[in-house]
Amino acid sequence: MTALVALDGVSKRFGRNTVLQDVSLQVAPGSIHAVVGENGAGKSTLMNILSGLHQPDGGRLLIDGEVARLKGPLDAIDRGISAVHQELSLFPNRTIAENIMVRREPARYGFVKRAELEARAGEALARIGSALDPSQPLSGLGIGEQQVVEIARALERRARLLILDEPTAALTDHDASRLLDVLRDLRAKGAAVLYVSHRLAEVLSIADTISVLRDGRLVATLQGAEATEDDLVRLMVGREPEPLAARSAGAPGPDVLVASNLGRPKAFADVSFSLRRGEVLGFAGLIGAGRTEVARAIFGADALVTGSMTLDGAPFRPRSPREAIALGVSYLTEDRRALGLFPGLSLGDNVVAASQPAVASRLGFLRPERLKEAAMAFLRRLDVRPLDASVEVANLSGGNQQKVLLARWLMAVPRVFIVDEPTRGVDVGAKGRIHAEIQDLARSGVSVLLVSSDLREVLALSHRVAVFRAGRLVRILEAAEANEETVMRYAAL
Repeated sequence: MTALVALDGVSKRFGRNTVLQDVSLQVAPGSIHAVVGENGAGKSTLMNILSGLHQPDGGRLLIDGEVARLKGPLDAIDRGISAVHQELSLFPNRTIAENIMVRREPARYGFVKRAELEARAGEALARIGSALDPSQPLSGLGIGEQQVVEIARALERRARLLILDEPTAALTDHDASRLLDVLRDLRAKGAAVLYVSHRLAEVLSIADTISVLRDGRLVATLQGAEATEDDLVRLMVGREPEPLAARSAGAPGPDVLVASNLGRPKAFADVSFSLRRGEVLGFAGLIGAGRTEVARAIFGADALVTGSMTLDGAPFRPRSPREAIALGVSYLTEDRRALGLFPGLSLGDNVVAASQPAVASRLGFLRPERLKEAAMAFLRRLDVRPLDASVEVANLSGGNQQKVLLARWLMAVPRVFIVDEPTRGVDVGAKGRIHAEIQDLARSGVSVLLVSSDLREVLALSHRVAVFRAGRLVRILEAAEANEETVMRYAAL
């Protein structure tokens, strides 16, 4: 059978940096082909070549057995190749339907037929089991729901090859399972899927073929039915896999942050909890349950309408993130691209962004040598690649960008650290490092509020688990009674 899409000895360089070298793989019609590898292994570059964003410097791209040169993403879409990237590309000032149907709006005499537009968008959403209202503005959605809209848009285009980069990274296990069922259905109908993910158990459950990249080279292509998680980790990192992190064994201390009856219309209501010194408190729940909304309100990014909080016994109601940071509360956002990083600035500038007084002179001027030295200490600690404080953060892989963002807040030395989807889109090695940092923070007395759609991560690291459903905190479980079944029962019923 002729491959729908194939790479033949493809190489790609950016300046002096070779990111892909002599990579060959084939994606057959009616198959799911997974690509795995550490952050910086070349996965995103490979995707960008297949979707027309980049041209290869060497080798050939073939579509239906014929050599092809894609002029850009629109050319790829016209040839049946549609990509959903990890960093989303939606229009926040438009509705869900307008985002799904962009460039495909049904019209008559130059006027958009809104009823048909919303009906077709609704059909695309229904294919992945989403009940989102197509007429709703996109700006009201969280990152996980936006991911659903991106996938629905790709499906509406009737792509022959659907390229997905970390499609379930912002989804709960329940929603991820529904998406995987959709992909199996697409495969059964003859479509091909190129699936890039760090969730290895998920890859093994769905992929027919798995290609492993390491340092820009293809090191193996395996049949999904014959591979194991340990096999993939060993090939990806060149060493034996490390066990999943466990929560700190130390007993948490007294209450540090106490929230009483927090509320914000249409987001969450009547949320009460306490966070103790040295504790990791996990926030679990389905997409749209209100976890991130509560976290943002605590940090002062969104205004609280009802309720009250105390921090070490004193009233706490920050009117802005700046005020929260000054009081020792930090927040690692779930959306590093839009809300976390300064893409035009260097790694060093990004790391010290919340701690500039520490690298300034007595007169308040930044001292470049002190800035670089301070930033490099944290970049080295988190094994950021490349290890160069002068490189623009936009040039890093998603996982290394996440480590830069974490480095910023570690440097700020928080009393309370809110981490929202801390390992979204990072590889197994980086995930272990981030877990270890969370543990070390808790052992040192920092109070950690962990928001994560990865239920295994929440259960492994948390001393207690707060379960959210439909904007309300419905149960707080002690570690001994928290398991996947119990959490999902409270989250979904």
